[in-house]
Amino acid sequence: MARRPLPRILSNGTTSLARGRDLARTAADSATDVLHPLLVIGRGLRVLASAGRRKWAQTPKDKRGPALFLGAACVLVVALVPYGPLLALVTLMAAAAWHGRDRTPVKTGPSEAETERLGALYEALVPYFSIPEDPNPLFAHGGEWDKAFSGHAFDEAGRVTRLRIRYPAYFTDGEAASRARIETLLHAKSGRGREYLFEWDEEANQLDLTVLAPLPTAIAAQPFVTSPGETVLGFTDAGAVQRTLPVLEDDEPRDVPPVIWRTGPRSTEPHLLAVGRPGSGASSLLRSIALQALHHGGEVLIVEGGGSGEFACLSGRTGVLAVECGPAGALATLEWAARETERRLIAAHRAREAGRPAPEDTRRPLWILLDRPSVLAHLATAEGSPDPLAQLQVPLRHGRAAYVTVVVAEQFDQLELLHDAVWQHTRARIVLGPAAAQQIADVLGLPPHTTPTAQVPPGRGYARLGSGPVHRVQVPATPDPYDDAAHPGHRQAVLELLPGRQLPSPGGPGRVALAKPLHIVQPPARAQRPLLDADLDADLDELEAFDDAEEVPAESPPVRGPWPVGP
Repeated sequence: MARRPLPRILSNGTTSLARGRDLARTAADSATDVLHPLLVIGRGLRVLASAGRRKWAQTPKDKRGPALFLGAACVLVVALVPYGPLLALVTLMAAAAWHGRDRTPVKTGPSEAETERLGALYEALVPYFSIPEDPNPLFAHGGEWDKAFSGHAFDEAGRVTRLRIRYPAYFTDGEAASRARIETLLHAKSGRGREYLFEWDEEANQLDLTVLAPLPTAIAAQPFVTSPGETVLGFTDAGAVQRTLPVLEDDEPRDVPPVIWRTGPRSTEPHLLAVGRPGSGASSLLRSIALQALHHGGEVLIVEGGGSGEFACLSGRTGVLAVECGPAGALATLEWAARETERRLIAAHRAREAGRPAPEDTRRPLWILLDRPSVLAHLATAEGSPDPLAQLQVPLRHGRAAYVTVVVAEQFDQLELLHDAVWQHTRARIVLGPAAAQQIADVLGLPPHTTPTAQVPPGRGYARLGSGPVHRVQVPATPDPYDDAAHPGHRQAVLELLPGRQLPSPGGPGRVALAKPLHIVQPPARAQRPLLDADLDADLDELEAFDDAEEVPAESPPVRGPWPVGP
């Protein structure tokens, strides 16, 4: 049996349906324009009927009879008067049209207060955007601000939230100092306490001012959808990165743009430096990184210099090798980390020479987290002991090839005590808490792209990965679960992410012993490669190809003055 052809609307459905939708939309718009008076009158009749019902409901029952008699008498008089019904109908339609009109005022421009604010802002910019030699100045005292300002928007308080400024072509917008003066002025005149984003378009001679919305602070620690080797440092503005993550914010699912830090052998920023003030959220950042590392099967070493016990929740957990709070324990732990880094390098190098894959224990990520290590360095110097920070040179230089990552969190007033190796190899930087623009530029290598505010929530700051741009960042809320002053929901979220406890290891009551021995397990010697078992220094000299960095002396460098800025 022959098949019948499909209807034309199905065989050419896309074009026909689109044309049909356009025709229907055009017909609906035309009908709305024609029937607009009837719609207005109908809306007015509904308003009059509602008012009549309310009036009748408010009338006392003993007065409803006389009211009905008076209404009937009025209707009779109107009916007997010549042209009375026609006049009554015209009056009713006019009243309905009046009450049914659209009473929403159409805003055609800024209000009087907003116009005054824009005029004051224009007058403040005149000395910066005008020169005496300009025959037709765009900015002049008593000039028209609407020629220079466009795209303005205001909030409920009447303050500017968005503004586009057109400036003369001779303004030196290529100089950082000139642009900083304009940004400082606009920040002061538009209202302090908010964070502004300034976007300069040098080609079009335009400056866009935008007030940024605050970053979400209710996102707690949770299992993020990331692959091994990716760590979520925090969350940033929409459009700043080309990726979003599904998260729960107050038990509501949403997609937010994250700041992802990638580690491992192919990472260009294998180590991280976090700087802040007391209470800025640096410890919360370290807890967040530790939980994510444990979630992906890594091993974690924690050295806490503050002595506040904020990492006690991680003591004895599976995957946590040690949590040290004293100079002696920190020195032993970091010595073991340096030797473990060397062992991994030697084992991986031998495996590659033999044509075999690297052993599994050399590819398991090892994270070394240090919170305020300068305190331990000061205590070790006072006791006459070696500086524990000197043991970080090997993990910092060769950690990328050995799957070893170092994260250092320090405060602004102790930055000069950090060693050169820390500044040279921590190419990922993050600044948390309130800080001046110059302080942020000294750490990140670039000034922030927004105006820092004096009051910020904990975990709020700026991040820069290597030579990339500067991002605003809000660290996930990861408080100490044993802190009663923290948010109960955030504490519970951290407790749910903690791994199970392992068997207690022998050690003193004040410290957690390493889960692995401190000695290096050397592979058996091979006769055909006697040089590989000769001396550890010769092995390290042979493995210099893993890192192109400059040689760092083995002894601790002296305390120096200004530190290098930027990666």
